[in-house]
Amino acid sequence: MRIVFMGSPDFAVPALCAIHQRFNLVGVVSQPDRPGGRGRKLRAPPIKTRSQELGVPIIQPETLKNDAVFDQLASWEPDLIVVTAYGQILPPNILTIGKDYAINVHASVLPRWRGAAPIQAAIFMGDSETGITIMKMDAGMDTGPIISQRSTPIQNDETGGELSERLSYLGADLLIETIPEYVAGNIVPTDQDDSLATYAPQLKKADGRLDFLQPADKLVRQVRAYEPWPTSYFYWGDLRCTVREAHASSSLAQPGLVVQHDGFPAIGTESGLIVLDLIQPAGRKTMPADAFVRGSPEFIDSNIA
Repeated sequence: MRIVFMGSPDFAVPALCAIHQRFNLVGVVSQPDRPGGRGRKLRAPPIKTRSQELGVPIIQPETLKNDAVFDQLASWEPDLIVVTAYGQILPPNILTIGKDYAINVHASVLPRWRGAAPIQAAIFMGDSETGITIMKMDAGMDTGPIISQRSTPIQNDETGGELSERLSYLGADLLIETIPEYVAGNIVPTDQDDSLATYAPQLKKADGRLDFLQPADKLVRQVRAYEPWPTSYFYWGDLRCTVREAHASSSLAQPGLVVQHDGFPAIGTESGLIVLDLIQPAGRKTMPADAFVRGSPEFIDSNIA
């Protein structure tokens, strides 16, 4: 079976490797190299790096709405196109290149959390479980018929990064089980119930700013969900402080007021305290929050609302 794979970030790497091991991976499509890091040097997406290691042809078009891209995909003569966190919506002409069309590996139990950030949304909203959906792609945003699904509990202390890694392997396993059955016609995709759909839009760095007028338990979920990106943060004067780990307490303080709780700094919220466990002041390494207070005792009793 000839397969073209489309993906970009770390999340897609286990699926790429599983396909390469089990099927005939004839080509890969990934996002272009982008500037990143302090030096803003060009960085290759993880899928490009792994594809080169595997010796698989890869293209990195800026847009898929290009005749040359269509021609290249068609020249690979795929039976199936597999998409995993590619980063662009596929135009209708590409959806039908493969004999068995295109399928997508999505990190939620659809129709819950359609969109670009389903893992973060599931943690942030306090879901007890999430999972993987493999669906037949259509022109909508994660609206296609469901081919297979698998659920998994969300651990109480699991971060967005940790859950993403776990789901990436769950998705690869389900993909390898699903492809032969789907191509053989043994699975009939079922339509999603659009009335149950929820949406997880793409996150921006600014979304990580902590709002202390929200309840403490919600802010703690935000810290977990947005770790390692876009991260959660507040400003103490001009100093941006990223919160890497935190927990909630039922003790009370004025929203935005910094107090001490069991030796650690804590910030009042609409309901309870968010107790800071690990923080990273701008330009410094991550440190225990009590160590930060020892170096900056004036942080206690300040107001950062």
